[in-house]
Amino acid sequence: MTGDILLRNLRPFGADPADMLIEGGRIVQTGPDLPARPDVPEEDCGGAILLPGLVEAHTHLDKSLWGMGWRPHQAGPSLRDKINTERRLRREWNIDAHRQSMRQALLSLGHGSTAIRSHVDVDTETGLAGIEGVARTRSELAGLVDIEIVAFPQSGLMTRPGTLELLDAALRGPADVVGGLDPCGMDSDPKGHLDAVFALAEKHGKPIDIHLHEPGELGAFSMEMIIERTRALGMQGRVTVSHAFCLGMPDRDRARALVAQLAEVQIHIATVATPFRPVPLAEDLRAAGVTLCAGSDGIRDTWGPYGNADMLERAMLLGQRNNLRSDSDVEHALWCCSWGGAKVMGLEDYGLETGCQADLVLVEAETVPHAVVAHPPRKLVLKAGRIVAREGRSLREAP
Repeated sequence: MTGDILLRNLRPFGADPADMLIEGGRIVQTGPDLPARPDVPEEDCGGAILLPGLVEAHTHLDKSLWGMGWRPHQAGPSLRDKINTERRLRREWNIDAHRQSMRQALLSLGHGSTAIRSHVDVDTETGLAGIEGVARTRSELAGLVDIEIVAFPQSGLMTRPGTLELLDAALRGPADVVGGLDPCGMDSDPKGHLDAVFALAEKHGKPIDIHLHEPGELGAFSMEMIIERTRALGMQGRVTVSHAFCLGMPDRDRARALVAQLAEVQIHIATVATPFRPVPLAEDLRAAGVTLCAGSDGIRDTWGPYGNADMLERAMLLGQRNNLRSDSDVEHALWCCSWGGAKVMGLEDYGLETGCQADLVLVEAETVPHAVVAHPPRKLVLKAGRIVAREGRSLREAP
């Protein structure tokens, strides 16, 4: 469903006040004092800043504990500790993928995210239950928020026989993207892991998004293998590396050399701007022309108690993590959480120009950087011209 509406007195990306006419879910005209239309409802925006719908480009909808009450954190510090604890608690706490993904997706919508890329666990214990649960959420929320599903081998691919076949089944069904995870550190078989991931992408014609937590030279080794396969298989522009902690290594010359190779083969980077690990430097990526997008990662789950699905706040955290202080640099942090994510997800007709789909967010702030720094509740959220959230809350009730 799409909407027709005339938005009065808004400021597109902080510009002078104007009106915006939306027809058939698309922006058709922006300007001062647009004439009223008897068949089109109007909404007074009160001088709020207009932004394009925010993009949550890296999260895990199937894992959230949102709405389940406070649960003390139990996992140890290592990646395997977190994975094993999650597998146990998924059973003990009945973390239902459909219910929890509905809750998180609607929380995101209230904060202005109109598109979400979610990594969803596939392994020999959960099978495709997570994929099916999130796919059901996607269907029920169609027209409210776009959800892209990454089939993600969280527990390992080569080390858990049968996972490859499950990934193949997920990609024949509702999954949109092939996931991968730490080819060296998790599977101890970088060639086998990446051969399998890229073969699935080639077979199903799907893009790739690989979690790469591996630090320093170990991560650089895996990154170079990913670059090599991307080039060899002609997958330029269709591969994303998430986290990419190795790009935050102390040897900046080595890191910049990797960034230059990423730019050459158009590999994208997704970050959560974590404060406790080295992260890719936003300025290095921007200077090289590498697209950086951002996401919340896990939101109040068995991996950690943090997160609230607010991508304006995430833009602030990205700015802080990268020491972005000038107005133009803070705006770039927001770009990563909007246009950058849209580019990585391949969203068509995204933005604030005439002809773009009217996925929009209104926020009361003095300037765009002020909106990032203060991240007040979203005044209004529209999806294809339909109002879907007000004052920070989705109009659709969560289960």
